[in-house]
Amino acid sequence: MPPAVEAHGLVRDFKGGVRAVDGVDLAIPEGEVYGFLGPNGAGKSTTVRMLTTLLRPTGGTARVAGHDVVRDAGAVRRAIGVALQDAAIDPLMSGRELLRLQTILHGLGWATGRARASELLDRLELTGAADRRVGTYSGGMRRRLDLALALLHEPKILFLDEPTAGLDPPSRRTLWEEVRRLNREAGTTVFLTTQYLEEADQLAARVGIIDGGKIVAEGTPAALKAEVGDPTLTITVPVGDEEASRAALAGLGAAAPGGEGQVCLRLPSGAAALPAIVRALDAAGISPSGLDLAQPSLDDVFAAKTGRRLEAEDGAERSAGEPLAATP
Repeated sequence: MPPAVEAHGLVRDFKGGVRAVDGVDLAIPEGEVYGFLGPNGAGKSTTVRMLTTLLRPTGGTARVAGHDVVRDAGAVRRAIGVALQDAAIDPLMSGRELLRLQTILHGLGWATGRARASELLDRLELTGAADRRVGTYSGGMRRRLDLALALLHEPKILFLDEPTAGLDPPSRRTLWEEVRRLNREAGTTVFLTTQYLEEADQLAARVGIIDGGKIVAEGTPAALKAEVGDPTLTITVPVGDEEASRAALAGLGAAAPGGEGQVCLRLPSGAAALPAIVRALDAAGISPSGLDLAQPSLDDVFAAKTGRRLEAEDGAERSAGEPLAATP
């Protein structure tokens, strides 16, 4: 069975010699949630626009649902649903009116479209606001409506471009649950672009990390983290007992730097090593006040591949004026 989404050497250049996407290769099987992770300006949205036929590639090829994105653009559009970060939604129409218009555009029958619209409004918690003008919706409501519009015709493949950017936590959780349900119950393939590490970790079976227009890492979140290193255990001990603790724990894990009153070990076996560590400390007469086992994060992976941290860049963008959340 061919991949739901595939690309070979995909390139997009803009005026001024700017190369936004530089030789991207993709192979996403049917039914997978694929997370496309990277900072603003990395090439995520440009890649999505090429895969959804909104931009022509400068070079390379791409096929979506078995159709070439240039030669068979109409077939691609019929097979996909798209919720873009900057989607234009008429603020003077109501949510229900927009869904009915989408029903007509997709050629759905009146009864089928009405039932489908009601189902989506209910599922995405928009029924109470369905007959209000979209201009009165909060940011989270607009994003949920955009998702409903993308799902109305039951697409095989769903492209979500930064679906929770700027949303409050409840709205983010609602969207996450809907993505999980679609994938679990309908087998929908989901291509999710995001700069939120937690979002990629929570939803994606595989992650591609893009930086400077190139994919610098790809794999399952667990496998990518394992490439970075072992989990690190931080043990809080009485100040002055650090050296005795390290001696008692020699051979149970590789020593890692720690602060005052801390002993840190890298543990290849993770949590399985904890009982032996507790017993060794007890035998040495040392009573720890805390044990904190930290797994490598996707931010650690990003740092290892690019030399900088995605979380730090995200924080810098917010401090420069990006809101943490939309008004609920």
